[in-house]
Amino acid sequence: MHPTVSVIVPCYNEQATIGSLLTAVRGQTYPLDKLEVVIADGLSEDGTRAAIAGFRKAHPAFEVRVVDNPKRTIPSGLNQAIRQARGDILVRLDAHSVPIPEYVERCVGALKAGSGSNVGGVWKISAGGPGWMARGIAAAAAHPFGAGDAMYRLGGEARAVDTVPFGAFRRRLLEKIGGFDESLLTNEDYEFNVRIRRHGGLVWLDPQICSTYVARATLRDLARQYWRYGYWKYRMLERSPGSIRWRQALPPLFVLALLGMIAVTPFWPPAAAGLVFAAGSYLLALLAAGLHMGWRGRDVVLAPGGMLALATMHFCWGVGFLASFLSGWFKRNG
Repeated sequence: MHPTVSVIVPCYNEQATIGSLLTAVRGQTYPLDKLEVVIADGLSEDGTRAAIAGFRKAHPAFEVRVVDNPKRTIPSGLNQAIRQARGDILVRLDAHSVPIPEYVERCVGALKAGSGSNVGGVWKISAGGPGWMARGIAAAAAHPFGAGDAMYRLGGEARAVDTVPFGAFRRRLLEKIGGFDESLLTNEDYEFNVRIRRHGGLVWLDPQICSTYVARATLRDLARQYWRYGYWKYRMLERSPGSIRWRQALPPLFVLALLGMIAVTPFWPPAAAGLVFAAGSYLLALLAAGLHMGWRGRDVVLAPGGMLALATMHFCWGVGFLASFLSGWFKRNG
């Protein structure tokens, strides 16, 4: 027996990628008569709706439904899609993702085998454009200096993890832990998985469950993304302070240390030596990571592009985290 599956997708202005996702879902090895797609669209202003309508017209036997997400946030979109979904199993995907043909089949198999309460896989990160900067961003997002110990970006053995980005879970799990937290505009997946683990569940990563994720194409978009990640990570940690990982603590601590030494140096000149040492060590680490990316990808331009992307990721994440902390502190003490 094959359980019914709903693929839930939040999206907003995803004309460029939504067709690739729908084509990949329709190409799943899972029985299509047991599979539906529910897209929660944040009232897109580009050609996203037209692209979906064109796909539905070309494939009328494959069920794709669209629901409005007027709040235009990812967690509200996920909850809207869940409310409309009919499947016993929910598979959360992103409009920037392209799952392998066996993705749904392997997710369902892992759930039926009892591997975890929420199961997911690894990302193969692809460039968001043809230029050298876009390729560097994709390389940086998959590098340990950018991903830390986030196993869904690095791969490895099947194992229990703290989070997976695109999880699959049974509908009844929601009765136990609730839906996605709509007060968090980012990090909703991580917070969802924290609640799973807090209720005794297991988050399971299987490297055979694989999808391609399209990275941001420009440093500007990357900076906005990682500032958002840092800002909302602190808001999430206010709810679950014990869930922080070393990879998440390092960027704000590093930014704070640099700012502190810059502020202190005029009044205590020896602090300048510490500033030079910290900045120099970081630049050497960036250079080593850039050279490694270039060597690993057999592409020399991955070095400068990857270095710029890593620095953008680290500093924007750290500044966003500190900005969230300060805004929360002033709100509480103002």
